[in-house]
This record gives sequence, structure tokens and C-alpha cells, in this order.
Amino acid sequence: MSDTESGSSTRDGDTKLKRVMGPGLLLLFIVGDVLGTGIYALTGKVAGEVGGVVWLPFLVAFVLATVTACSYLEVVTKYPRAAGAALYTHKAFGVHFLTFLVAFAVMSSGITSASTASRAFSENFTQTAGMGSGAFGVTVVSLAFMALIAAVNVRGVGESVKMNVVFTCIELTGLVIIILIGAWALAGGQGDFGRAFDFSSGEGDKGLFWPVIAATTLAFFAMVGFEDSVNMAEESKNPSRIFPKVLLSGLLITGVIYLLVSVTAIALVDADELSEGATPLLKVVEAGAPWFPLGVFGVITMCAVANSALINMLMASRLLYGMAEEKVLPNVLGRVLPNRQTPWVAILFTTALAAGLITFVGAVPDLGGTTALLLLAVFAVVNVAVLVLRSDKVDHDHFTAPLGLPYLGAASCAFFVGPWTGRDPVQYLIAGILLGIGVVLWGATVFYMRSKGQTPGGDDMSELAQ
Repeated sequence: MSDTESGSSTRDGDTKLKRVMGPGLLLLFIVGDVLGTGIYALTGKVAGEVGGVVWLPFLVAFVLATVTACSYLEVVTKYPRAAGAALYTHKAFGVHFLTFLVAFAVMSSGITSASTASRAFSENFTQTAGMGSGAFGVTVVSLAFMALIAAVNVRGVGESVKMNVVFTCIELTGLVIIILIGAWALAGGQGDFGRAFDFSSGEGDKGLFWPVIAATTLAFFAMVGFEDSVNMAEESKNPSRIFPKVLLSGLLITGVIYLLVSVTAIALVDADELSEGATPLLKVVEAGAPWFPLGVFGVITMCAVANSALINMLMASRLLYGMAEEKVLPNVLGRVLPNRQTPWVAILFTTALAAGLITFVGAVPDLGGTTALLLLAVFAVVNVAVLVLRSDKVDHDHFTAPLGLPYLGAASCAFFVGPWTGRDPVQYLIAGILLGIGVVLWGATVFYMRSKGQTPGGDDMSELAQ
């Protein structure tokens, strides 16, 4: 930490984007981005892996996310630009293809996350509406929901941000309701609080360590939203100063909420029942407050997962558009509507990929696990980039991650990427197909530009690293 506050202000003001997000709005964005599909849809699947200690994988995921968040804070306050992980990778390594892979992996994680949310929305909708849980009906509702998200996205970012604020308040309300129902029920003698400390997992003679590791690969999906916030750096007021407190506060708030909700869930519903079906928190409401209208909570759940889908499809389409603008992907993906000024081709392309995942993969754990897989790989690269960039000095104050945390972050993220965690092999297949599509697009762009005597990435990539 060095240099002057005036230097910080000068550097932070160097942006084409309007700085509209103060600490309060930024905190709301982070909390809304982290809360959502993970806790609403995957609590039961986590319980199926570890039994009563369903809160433990969420705690491990929280610690893992916080360690990597410290690394992100060092680079986002050092380089308060909107390009996120792609910027840090390019500044550290200067390899165009690696930068592309990181950027496309982040985009793909947004698509798999939105597909997870879409599937969870559909399963809650069919359950609440009494339509049954047939695979065909769930898929149709999922696709219709994704088409609606695309329509909102095409209409404009203003409408998307307004919906995000409303949905964030609704999803936070839903989790508070779960916590209050749990407190009321347990105080009245319902449930069994001791189940939350039953360390005998449902995995037989495997012990506790590996089931917790396997469950953490799912639970981490609930914590990955903080990565999106670094892309808001250019639209935040004085990011070098406010980002550390706001991001760490947001993670702490969501971490505490997740722990309270998971303990409440297992205290009121045993692990076997909680792990069945796709609506675990509806079961908690039914067990702890049978008088509470399930339809109302079903709507709250649908708003929560809709928020996740909206944020992630917004991010994915804009990132794809940006890569086209930088001449990394075909320029057709950079086309915008003349009146709405929204990247309609990028929106259609990302929506088509999401529709394919919903139709041919479908399962929430597979899609959520793929999201975590892609982002854990990106996080490992970012942690290494932080160490490489420590020799790069800037002329303003910035956050510095405590000594050793980037090493721990890189090692832990790399560990959770590996197959030894018990991760379903289909997640590697999904991630590989998505990245393969990106590589084909990148190769076509490189071939076309070289045939025209142009350099792939042009001057934009050079400017990105400055």
C-alpha cells in the first residue's frame, strides 16, 4: 500500500463508463449475485453426499471463495477495469490464446449457471403449479423461461438491472423466512437440531473427508457469484477504496445466511428426504410451518433462480460481445440493435447454447457442478496471475492479499478441479464441449483475419494489457 489518494482518484476516474455504484448498490449487487440458485436448488444434493453436516461443505466453499476473493481484490483495486479475469490473465502472461480461454470459460460458466437456474425454476414451477415432475414438461417450461430471459436481455440493460434489484430483495426475503421458520419451529420443540452435528456421512466406509470434498464441488456453485462483481469496477465509485470492504462484507453476509439456512434445513428435514426431488427448501417450509402457503414460497424460489439466470445471461452475452469487439471472435457476434443498442446476436447465441444444455443435459447437479468446475479453473489462473503481477507497480493505493493466500488459493482451486474430488465425469464433458465450441470460433476468426493480413485481437488486446 503506497502512494497518494490523489493518484488513486486519478486512476479510478480514467474510464468511459459512468460511475453510478456506491458502496450500498455494489453490496446489493454482490449479495444478489451470490444468493440464489445454489442454496435454493442444491441444498438437498449436498445433504445426499454428507448427511447431517450439510452446512460443512458450504463453510468449506465459503472459506475457499474468500481466499480467492482476496486475490481478486488485489488485482481489481490495482487495475480497476471491467475486463475481470481476462484482463488479469493478459497482463500477467500476455498469451492471447490463454486470455481467450479464460474469458470464454467465464462466459461458459454464466451459461451453465443460467441453465441450472432455468432448470430449477421449471422444477419449482411444475411442483408449485401441480403439473407433476415429468421430464418433458420440465424441459418445455425451462426453454420457455430461457426465451423470456432472452427477451428481457434484448430489451435492454436498464430493465435487467431493475429486475435484478427486485429479485434480490425477494430472494433475500425467502431465505430470511426459512431462518425464521426454523427458529420458530425449533423453539416449539419441532425438528432435531442434533442432526446438524451428525458427522456420519451417507457414504458408508468412505469416512467424512471425501464426501465433504465431493459435496463442496456442488456447494461452491452457491458462492461463485462474487466473480461477476469485478466486472463492475469501472462503474463503481472509487473502487480501489470501497471494493475490499464491500466484497468481503457481501461474502460474509451470504456465508452466514447459507450456514443458517443449511442448519435449519437439516434440523427440520432429515438428509434422506431432503436429498430427494428438486425443491428442498419447499420441504423445509412444509415441515416447519405447514400453515405457510407453499405457493407463495414457490414463487419466491422462482424469483431467486430467475435472478441468477438473468444476471448470468446478461454477463455471458456482454462478454461474448466484448470478445467480438476485440476481434477475438467473429465480428457478427458484436452486432447490436440500432434502437435498443443491445448485442442481439450474442444474446441469441448464448441463449441457443443454454437451450442445448437444458435439452440434452438437464440435471441441475451436472450443470451447477460444471459452473463451479469452469470457475475454479479460472480462479486458479487468477491466483497465479496475482503472484506474477506483484512485480508490476502502480501509482495508486491498492489492496494486497495477505501473504500466502494467493498460493493457498491457487493450490486449493486446482485441487477442486481434479477428478479425485468425486466430480461426475459428465461435468468435464460439458465443459470440454463448451470450450471446444469457443476454440472453433476463435480458430475461424484467426484464419479469417490472417487471410486479410490482420492480426487477431488487433490493437485492442494490447490496450487491454495497459
